[in-house]
Amino acid sequence: MPFEPGEVVAPSDPRIVLEGQWGQQPGVAITVNSGSRIAFSFAGERLQLLFDIDGLTVAPHLWITVDDGDPELHVIEDPVIELSAPDGRHQVEVVVKDVNEHVNRWNPPFECAVVFAGLVLDVNTRLRLSGRPGGPRLEFYGDSITQGVRSLSSHPESEGADGTTSYAYLTARAFGATSYQVGFGSQGISKPGNGEVPAGVDSFGWNFAGSPAERIEPSDLVVINLGVNDPTLELEEYADYVRRVRAAYPSTTIVSLTPFNGKHADTIQAAVKSLDDPNLICIDSTGWITEADCTDLVHPSVAGHAKIAEHLITGLEEHTSLRRGD
Repeated sequence: MPFEPGEVVAPSDPRIVLEGQWGQQPGVAITVNSGSRIAFSFAGERLQLLFDIDGLTVAPHLWITVDDGDPELHVIEDPVIELSAPDGRHQVEVVVKDVNEHVNRWNPPFECAVVFAGLVLDVNTRLRLSGRPGGPRLEFYGDSITQGVRSLSSHPESEGADGTTSYAYLTARAFGATSYQVGFGSQGISKPGNGEVPAGVDSFGWNFAGSPAERIEPSDLVVINLGVNDPTLELEEYADYVRRVRAAYPSTTIVSLTPFNGKHADTIQAAVKSLDDPNLICIDSTGWITEADCTDLVHPSVAGHAKIAEHLITGLEEHTSLRRGD
């Protein structure tokens, strides 16, 4: 039977839960970050997800899961994805697998981004009110490793990347947390990233150019994993980045991770110590993985990310009040 359109639901509708770094603009919600999520519940059989793909030169990749089924890969080359299920109540989760790091995803108009334009329900389908996430709120700021680049394989494009395999995604899920997973390939504290993304010190606090990252409430924890891409890193450069995070979140616990290969570890540890901040913790992650845990000697594999996540979860349980399964 042909799809019979009924209610049109905007991305800002409270029955839709957006998790991660989303910028709201009239009629659309936009993310340029892998690991961002959309969740909603419906009663009925059919609906359509709408995306604005105008101007995109590289299609973003999504995982879509209905109920307890396996995630299905969708490459967003068309503006409509139709979902169908047996008549009844259903839960849908959409997760951004990858937003390509190599083309502009910072300055509108984008060449790659997820521009969610809402839902169209079948005439016999109803959207149900979903419960808001109730766990802790975690934020991760990092580079291609946090993004999940080359976790599936050494393929340099989205085929090899998956934000849901990232240590950040795994750590947030272990704590039952709402997560803001902000990873930009090649970015450092003072080094710009790929895709026209500015340096970490300039991109913090923004979803993308012109879109402030506004929080309804402060997060419980911010994890910083930047520095490995900086050719040089001065103590004061790192300290200035942390000060910006602290200014945004005066009472939030901040965790600074040294790069997994040990680069700039002494500088980062000294910068953290110099700030004399009782809610600032430095965790030395040097050696958590080796080249054997990577797909290309640099980027962690799926198993490598799992090793990092286990180390980080243990460290957070040791240094903070977070407990897995909370």
